Amino acid sequence: MNAITDPVAALLETAARAAKAAAADLARAPRPVKDLALREAALALRASAPAILAANEADVAAAPDLSAAFRDRLTLTPARVEAMARGLEEVAELPDPAGRVLSEWTRPNGLVIRRIAQPLGVIGMIFESRPNVAADAAALCLKSGNAVILRGGRESLRSVAAIHAAMAAGLRAAGLPEACVQVAPTADRGFVGAMLRAAGLIDLIIPRGGKGLVTRVLEEARVPVLAHAEGLCHTYIHAAADPAMARTILANAKMRRTGVCGATETLLIDAAIAPSLLPLQVGDQQRQQG
Repeated sequence: MNAITDPVAALLETAARAAKAAAADLARAPRPVKDLALREAALALRASAPAILAANEADVAAAPDLSAAFRDRLTLTPARVEAMARGLEEVAELPDPAGRVLSEWTRPNGLVIRRIAQPLGVIGMIFESRPNVAADAAALCLKSGNAVILRGGRESLRSVAAIHAAMAAGLRAAGLPEACVQVAPTADRGFVGAMLRAAGLIDLIIPRGGKGLVTRVLEEARVPVLAHAEGLCHTYIHAAADPAMARTILANAKMRRTGVCGATETLLIDAAIAPSLLPLQVGDQQRQQG
């Protein structure tokens, strides 16, 4: 890589090289070590909940002109901090994806070939307003043996920094390098561009946000990208579905957090059960809204 004179790009290179070194250690870490880091980070999240909520209040107060939906995405509550902690513990319970044999076959000459899942290396996670994405992304990257550099939206900088402190505490408790999970060291918008151009330093970019962010990443990236679409989330209820379960799932899919991109936007019900199920579902929604 050529010498870097742009100070923002230099910050990215420093972070990415530290992440590369940490990723090598993390790739060799056994599952119990990674799971310990996640569980200790969950404990740290709970212990630091007052500091996280105070940081989040400062973020929200600094952006008074937000829409109601944006404000909801940005806002943390005690319940949401607890949900982040539980999420880390749930990831710790998942099987270790690293080292899993995906397929195996034997060639006619007797040569046995296996496809084995391995960590990618360094993930660049670019997201917008939801600070809990920092914990979710860090947990999944850590579990899969990948280092991650988190770049959240400017509106959530304080919240993400407070969440990152808990993740760092978990890494220290497990004896893993803190560089396994890093936060962008600057709020400069140029850092995103530097991430997108960091071929050879970042192995995969994952954007999490609106159409504008995803489009920019896809257009500018010189690094492989794993992108999502615009939402348009559908829930389909089959004629053979259990009605009570379907109603519970649908209520969760839409009402848990109506402003996020993963909330259901379209409901499809098999015509055979629509006449009986729809009135019940409407009643559920009316009761939920008081």
